[in-house]
Amino acid sequence: MRYVRLGQTDLQVSAIAFGTWAFGGDWGTADLEEGQDAIEYALSLGINLFDTAQGYGFGVAEELLGRALRERADREDVIIATKGGLRMDGDRVVRDASRDWLRKGVESSLRHLDTDYIDIYQVHWPDLHTPPQETAEALAELVANGKIRHVGLSNYDADQMETFGQFGAVHTLQPPYHLFRREIEETVLPYTTAHDIGVLVYGPLAHGLLSGRLTESTAFDADDWRSHSIDFTGPTFHRNLAVVEQLKEFAQQRDITLPQLAVAWTLANPAVHVAIVGARRPGHLTETAAAADITLSEPDLKEIDEILIDAVPVWGPHPEGM
Repeated sequence: MRYVRLGQTDLQVSAIAFGTWAFGGDWGTADLEEGQDAIEYALSLGINLFDTAQGYGFGVAEELLGRALRERADREDVIIATKGGLRMDGDRVVRDASRDWLRKGVESSLRHLDTDYIDIYQVHWPDLHTPPQETAEALAELVANGKIRHVGLSNYDADQMETFGQFGAVHTLQPPYHLFRREIEETVLPYTTAHDIGVLVYGPLAHGLLSGRLTESTAFDADDWRSHSIDFTGPTFHRNLAVVEQLKEFAQQRDITLPQLAVAWTLANPAVHVAIVGARRPGHLTETAAAADITLSEPDLKEIDEILIDAVPVWGPHPEGM
């Protein structure tokens, strides 16, 4: 496993991080015992960075991760990143990065993760109803109190990071990034590079589109968010599956798999430090973890761009639409 320094922090992290979104319920029912086995396997592969969120089942994913790490690793040997700033309002998920909710969220995450501190605490989504100064100052207080060690943002654009940065430090950013979604290349990644912000990208497999397992006859469970997403139904889905077949052939010609190609492509961008991959069971990590050591040449990247000319952007979900 390859390790990198995460932006301006002193954290040495694996280039592949283990993501726990799949255990929160948004992807259908998960086998939590298999999930713990997958975390154990991730540790055996040298993965030391684990990403979760309060909003992934509001405690479900964090508890699973905390239990698995407590039983299988020394706390100082792993880096835990979680996210806050979402809460339930009746049966709706809403954004709330207020001082009061972030404080409550951190205490909840510490309890669920069964830890005394969180290495990276990220605001899950921009909250347009809370002043950035309030959010930044609340997180700075939590750092000063030793509850969290580094401040991160997730799903923020360059202007939002710039505004937040006027009131507090931004150590990391977690944006979506994959072969079918590249808008962060325009302004976000240039900003993070200029400010030495560590970048952990999520969704490198385009939420399963680049897994190589989906076909036109694929049917998602009703409780899987993809079952009602235009990205995974109808003409968009069918058109992108044709592009996926070309990418799969490209990968085979280089003796790698499609998931390896997808993850390696994200890491080929010098502004990206870490790719977050999910795994419901150990076998899902076998391919993707190896992508950390795959190098794509400039001609490779140019040919991939040519294949993607026919692709339709895949935007993925947002909390209000889950």
